[in-house]
Amino acid sequence: MTDSESEPSTPVGPRRPINELETVVVRFAGDSGDGMQLTGTEFTKSVAHEGSDLATFPDFPGEIRAPAGTLAGVSAYQIHFSSQKVFTPGDQPDVLVAMNPAALRINLPDLPSSGILILNTGTFTRPNIEKAGYTSNPIEDGSLSTYQVYAIDISKQTSLALEGMGLTAKEVGRCKNFYALGLMFWLYTHPTEREEKSIRAKFQKNPKIAEANVASFRAGYNYGETTEIFPSRYFVPPAPIVPGTYRHITGNEATAIGLVTAAQLASLQLFYGSYPITPASDILHTLCMYRHYNVITFQAEDEIAAVTAAIGASYAGAIGTTGTSGPGLALKGEAIGLAVMTELPLVIVNVQRGGPSTGLPTKTEQADLLQSMFGRNSECPVAVVAPATPGDCFWMAIEAVRIAIRYMCPVIYLSDGYLANGAEPWKLPEVASLPKIPVTFRTDPQGFYPYLRDPETLARPWVIPGAPGLEHRIGGLEKEDITGHVSYDPLNHEQMVRLRAEKIARIVHEIPEAQVYGDPSGDLLIVGWGSTYGAITHAVKLLRQQGHRVSSMHLRYLNPMPANVGQVLASFRRVLVPEMNLGQLLMMLRAQFLVDAVGLCKVQGRPFKVSEIMAKAEDLLGVHDRAEFATHAEVAS
Repeated sequence: MTDSESEPSTPVGPRRPINELETVVVRFAGDSGDGMQLTGTEFTKSVAHEGSDLATFPDFPGEIRAPAGTLAGVSAYQIHFSSQKVFTPGDQPDVLVAMNPAALRINLPDLPSSGILILNTGTFTRPNIEKAGYTSNPIEDGSLSTYQVYAIDISKQTSLALEGMGLTAKEVGRCKNFYALGLMFWLYTHPTEREEKSIRAKFQKNPKIAEANVASFRAGYNYGETTEIFPSRYFVPPAPIVPGTYRHITGNEATAIGLVTAAQLASLQLFYGSYPITPASDILHTLCMYRHYNVITFQAEDEIAAVTAAIGASYAGAIGTTGTSGPGLALKGEAIGLAVMTELPLVIVNVQRGGPSTGLPTKTEQADLLQSMFGRNSECPVAVVAPATPGDCFWMAIEAVRIAIRYMCPVIYLSDGYLANGAEPWKLPEVASLPKIPVTFRTDPQGFYPYLRDPETLARPWVIPGAPGLEHRIGGLEKEDITGHVSYDPLNHEQMVRLRAEKIARIVHEIPEAQVYGDPSGDLLIVGWGSTYGAITHAVKLLRQQGHRVSSMHLRYLNPMPANVGQVLASFRRVLVPEMNLGQLLMMLRAQFLVDAVGLCKVQGRPFKVSEIMAKAEDLLGVHDRAEFATHAEVAS
């Protein structure tokens, strides 16, 4: 790469040394209207283009419409990029860009001592300082003396850069995030031409705003180039990545693309019915763009309409899917029971969020496991799967559809806000290599009965309404085995209950065994599911580097669990189960396998830190010298 490709054609300031780093964690934080999510996303795209491995964590404000400058309105975006494999968005940032006092107050506790702190001094006015809960200006009172502070009036610098462009003060203010982005491009030696093209493409409908953002971006870059306050720049080499075509993908995008792919592999129409609900709404938005792949999206007025429409679609011969979050899953409960009774394929995507009721819509949690397992009336078994990473959402969405079709049953797919909004580089699969999902519609009336089951899977036949000679009753009343007639016979009811449970149990024969990261036996096994994968895997990696006999097992199939789970659990002296709930998988493992497992519970609306899991593991291992096994971030703090 030439200098002309990597830097804008502006006067060059003093040359600074470029220090090579293995890994960096950057956090952008500001008001909900400051464009921090866009800034983080654009920086992430550049990081991906430069070949780094990465993971991101967008942290949306608790109150989307909070008054400007208040603590509840703080938005943040964290990215961890490295020349090595990345498992998490990072325990704590190395660099914090704080666009106002509230963002500083909320995020400063996570910044280690000596960390880089970039502040927009233009927002540190008396009213804003007071709204953030400060009694004095932190820039002036010495409270930031342990950090590398770079106080820059980004607001003023942006205004100077955009003079004469005919913008309103409000429009100028909205460009300051690109000033911060340009500064970070300079600090980490990223080329600018590609980003300028990206900005123009993003704002192509408003060329004036596009050029203003480009000018602000250039001004931020040039400030870093010409100022003398930064002693050095940094460079992160590319990571060793398997060759292929990659794209930046979020969990919600991967889920949507996975559902479309599964429908194509099954040669079925995809129907997705959903009531827009945070943080699942992006799945609906994404699927709307794939109508040319025989996708029908239905924005329902309520959760019940969404799921019953999906059941109707499956009854009509499509693959019915629906999406929601925890409160919506509760509302869908009766209809899911209808799908269990009628034995139709249905995929229910639950992007979990924090808290009961409306709770914490923008914060992550994984507390709907027991609701997914048992949260319906009567005996009502469904299959339950859970992706481990944003990219894995694609594969588990396909798997959910496959199981639903093969076993003619509902499947609950448990994502969460961390996976949904987080992103990683994703290698595009070779579509031709993906196995087809076989679908057979019963058309022969000879010997037909609606509940005459496949001897292997116990699935009943799938019949498209209107097929001659294949008419049958449908609905939620108990059916007679084989014939499908309405039945109130107590023995038949028990027979049907046991058959529906056995059908779900038989799925175990067609799912892979749980993989163990590390040795097959040892002193401690750390078991996780869903979005805890990254933090657990990284913690185990660090513990094993210190010589500890620690391994991990991650469960992507939760009902039924893989056949080898009991054997793996019994091969370790201690078992630890970290969860973003109060011990739901822990309860299931204890009940099903009679294992004396220990829980590590966190319900703060934030994912686990690697250091939290390491600390608990060390306690169970009897490690008392904490410093010996501290992470790099902990040493820095």
